[in-house]
Amino acid sequence: MWRQHPLVLVRRKATAAKAKGFQGRSAFKVDQRSRNVEAWRNRFETIPVATSSYSTTETDPSNANSPEVQVTAPVVEVQLSAPEPTQVSFHAAGRIRRALVPSFSDCFFMALVGWLFIFGASGWKALLGDGDTGWHIRTGQYILAHHAVPTQDLFSFSRAGAPWFAWEWLTDVMYAALFQMGGLKAIVLAAGLMIGIFSTVVLRYTLWRGANPLVALFSTLLAAGASSMHFLARPHLFTLLLVPVGFWVLEADRRKNTCWLWALIPVTVLWTNLHGGFVIFLACIALLVAGSALEAWLGAPRWPAVRRYGLLLVACSLASLINPYGVQLHVHIFEYLRADWIKNIVQEFQAPTFRNEGQLQYEALLLAGLIAIGFLLRKRRFIEALWILFLAHASLISVRHAPIYATIAAPLIACELSEWWSAGAARMKKSAAVRILHDLGTDLSRGFRRTSCWPAVFALVLVVLDAPLKWPRDFPGELFPTTMIHKHAGLVAHSRLLTTDQWGDYIIYSFYPDQKVYVDGRSDFYGETFANQYLHLLQGAYDWRAIVERNRFDVALLPADWPLSSLLKQDPSWQVVDDDHRSVLLRRLSRQAYGK
Repeated sequence: MWRQHPLVLVRRKATAAKAKGFQGRSAFKVDQRSRNVEAWRNRFETIPVATSSYSTTETDPSNANSPEVQVTAPVVEVQLSAPEPTQVSFHAAGRIRRALVPSFSDCFFMALVGWLFIFGASGWKALLGDGDTGWHIRTGQYILAHHAVPTQDLFSFSRAGAPWFAWEWLTDVMYAALFQMGGLKAIVLAAGLMIGIFSTVVLRYTLWRGANPLVALFSTLLAAGASSMHFLARPHLFTLLLVPVGFWVLEADRRKNTCWLWALIPVTVLWTNLHGGFVIFLACIALLVAGSALEAWLGAPRWPAVRRYGLLLVACSLASLINPYGVQLHVHIFEYLRADWIKNIVQEFQAPTFRNEGQLQYEALLLAGLIAIGFLLRKRRFIEALWILFLAHASLISVRHAPIYATIAAPLIACELSEWWSAGAARMKKSAAVRILHDLGTDLSRGFRRTSCWPAVFALVLVVLDAPLKWPRDFPGELFPTTMIHKHAGLVAHSRLLTTDQWGDYIIYSFYPDQKVYVDGRSDFYGETFANQYLHLLQGAYDWRAIVERNRFDVALLPADWPLSSLLKQDPSWQVVDDDHRSVLLRRLSRQAYGK
């Protein structure tokens, strides 16, 4: 016969001959269990214990004539209660510790931002190296003031009132709001933090794909270096950030279908109104559909994926129509990107030259990516191969696509390198240096896969910290004639000014709406005919004087080493007002003064 209790399980079976010994052993066992109960009682402090007696009659089954023996033993009933609410559980303490202890990815984020912008030679002002930031701020201010997105030109006298696509209007609004809150500091801080987040997302995405942390760290630094040409406070930072995020969602869905895939539809709506880079993401989804169809045609069970991602492509394409200009925006972007003249005017639309450090890092990733294509094709991973091939081609035609290529190719290259390294290390002795380094990287992987509170604390410190850091109060004087413009502000602000497109951006930033410009950085707005005229003018071509007369310029602010500057200095109808050997300011004399 058995009697069962949560803490006491006593089998009472005894013969008449062993009754006395049974009682002794039972008393010892119950006493031992009672001491255990007392220990639990002392630990939890709130354990009510109740005892009672248990009686039974036992006989010896081996002896039919054995007498019946009455056996009595205490029964202990224990009721356990939960710990006090004030006690902190072990798991909660672990979560608090993880939130307070910085991870390796947190350290990477803070170190990268500090290296680029706090301790770097150029600092935060390097983010203002493109004057387009100026007209983006003023466009955002116009939208906030009029509660409407402009459809006609606001800034020029050469094409006043012409149709204009402010296709990055949502970024413009953000920049205007940041400028109102904290001036240029707020804008460069937001841009710098976005660059840090972009690099960290690429690192975490590479690790998620299975790369060794040491290889992932190296490839991410190469990708960041190759993307440094776009480390500017401009709308394309949103594309730089959203590309790895979008690809991460696609890759996660390829492993296991989830509803998170459809979050890319509202993301596309947001992306369309932030920057025109959404077009290249739609192209990559189309390549995903094509690669899945090719794999299905070769026998892999991929037809459900073809239907799923084909539906995503249609949905995202339709979502991109939600913008102030509708389908006309897509037509405008297509015509702009396919135009040949833009490659002669805008440097970032030209082919890479491989002459600076960033482009050399891009070259290394380009060569590694082309090699990786062969291994991907051997594994019949056509989708990744198509992505690398398409983006490599786009980046060789126009260097502005090099950061996007580096962002996508670097994780794929890192995974291939990690596979080769793992296979080689497995054949080595554990004492081999290469094996030790590989195992060390593997052990570090968990430290890269979490986020603590320190990046937020770091960003908050940068927000409130002012004096020790060199926050920009104006655009960099090394690139823009800030001193000369403010020195002669009255002349510059009330004239029909001839200047460069980049300096025209700064004029808009400094004097809009009082001053309009001849040209600025909106190359898609001015078109081919105007661009050729502008190029002739700055090069001092045969028709430069006719262009000057036709536009009735009366003040010119030009780089001192440009051919047109020398021609105007030699022209008796123009007078030099100021010359600091980097820029020259000239004023056109009246006909009476010229005659005298």
